[in-house]
Order: sequence, then structure tokens, then C-alpha cells
Amino acid sequence: MTEKDLINLWNQMRMQIIVAQLAPSLVLIGVFVLAGMDKFAMASDGTKYLAVGVAAVTGILAIISQYAAVREGEALVEDLTKAAGKSALGKKISESRGLLSISASAITGFGIATFALVVWAVLG
Repeated sequence: MTEKDLINLWNQMRMQIIVAQLAPSLVLIGVFVLAGMDKFAMASDGTKYLAVGVAAVTGILAIISQYAAVREGEALVEDLTKAAGKSALGKKISESRGLLSISASAITGFGIATFALVVWAVLG
């Protein structure tokens, strides 16, 4: 693959990570609004568990998707490192392996922390 092809793939993977955050963000907005209005205090246990379950499923699927994109990005960075005659952008992207590793850790860590806050807000 050429440097241009690899950079296009890099941009697609970055977009995939961003898009994967949309559904969980909407779910979290809903939980945040309902918790802020104290609606879970009056809700049945089944409703609370459903809210926690939906938040968990959307979060887990997003984390898996984001983590997969990061892993593929690491392979892409490796391929881009080997490309000859890189542009300044190609050089910067090929130096991004450390940031990708931090991203993978942050995605997992923040996902778990956010889920713990959702459980606390819903089940109180």
C-alpha cells in the first residue's frame, strides 16, 4: 500500500472510533437526564436493571469496536513506518504507536469508570 492509502485508512479508523462513541453517548445522556430528574428513585427494579443493562451493552460494544480500531491502527502505524519517502504527516502518524496504546488503556479504563457511575446513578 502507498503512504496515501495508509493515511486514508488511518483517517477511517479514527472516524470509526468517533462514530462508535455516538450510541453510548446518547444512552449516557438519557441516563444522566433521568438520574438528574430523580426518575430512577421511583422506578421499579426491572426498569433500573434494564437501564443498567442497556448502558452496559452499548458501552461494551463501543469499547470492542474502538479497541479493534486501535489495534488495526497499531498495525497500520507499523506498515507506515516501513513506507519509503514519507511526508511530514506520514512521519507524524508513524510515530503514534504510543498514543494508540494510551488510547486503548483510556478507552477501557474510562469505559469501566463510566459504567460504575451509571450503576451508582441508577441503582443509587
